[in-house]
Amino acid sequence: MRAKSFTFNPFFIVPARDRRGVMEKIAELEAMRVPFVVVCGERLKHPNVVYREAGGKWDAINFGSGFVPEDADVVVLNDVDTRIHNFEHALSHLNGKADIIYCKVNVTKGPQVKFYRIADPIRKKFHIFASGELMILRQEVFQKVLPIPPCIAEDSYILFKALELGYRAHFCTRAYTTTQRTESTEEEETYKARTTLGIYQAMRYARPTPWIRTFYWLLPLLAPLLVLAGEEGRAWAKGMMKALGMASKGHYPTKF
Repeated sequence: MRAKSFTFNPFFIVPARDRRGVMEKIAELEAMRVPFVVVCGERLKHPNVVYREAGGKWDAINFGSGFVPEDADVVVLNDVDTRIHNFEHALSHLNGKADIIYCKVNVTKGPQVKFYRIADPIRKKFHIFASGELMILRQEVFQKVLPIPPCIAEDSYILFKALELGYRAHFCTRAYTTTQRTESTEEEETYKARTTLGIYQAMRYARPTPWIRTFYWLLPLLAPLLVLAGEEGRAWAKGMMKALGMASKGHYPTKF
């Protein structure tokens, strides 16, 4: 497949735990006319799908890196259960503005709607965590952050490692993905525990800027304040405190 005429030559890596959503993602990427590989935990007969036993997104990305062609100057990481909007705008930030771009996530329902309303304005100024649903990296940056260590927040590890190495990051809101997330506060509590623990895990492998580390050092004091955001806030606080308890014991699973 020949890539569409973009300013850069992108190559997509799509991790997929199983076959769910794979054919829909293939149709989307083929319509975009971009080269890609889907690293899938189930065997599927398609020239752009390769089998890899599911071991975490970090492992799938490491494996998928072996399929990136030499002429690709941009590597794009994209979750299988998303739809991409305004991709070309995200690429525009590589023109001297950024080396790594992570894009906004739009959900239509559930506690994550309120969460992103709070988090996204912060991320416009401070790179406190990444969104791996759609990440765009210069080939040089991608190669420098490899191999990704066993980490359940591989997206934030990639961001933190790139910042540690002196690369420039940008949070893009005009290019975004749509997806589905948690629908109940019980699901949200578990999800927040996983993502928060993953961020602390990422900081074991990478050293982001001091103010990012300070933010997470202060999180045990800040998390209880989230109850002021209502039922969703209580779920966030409980999930974060659960993650902090696991981190304090050095319990960092590669799957959650």
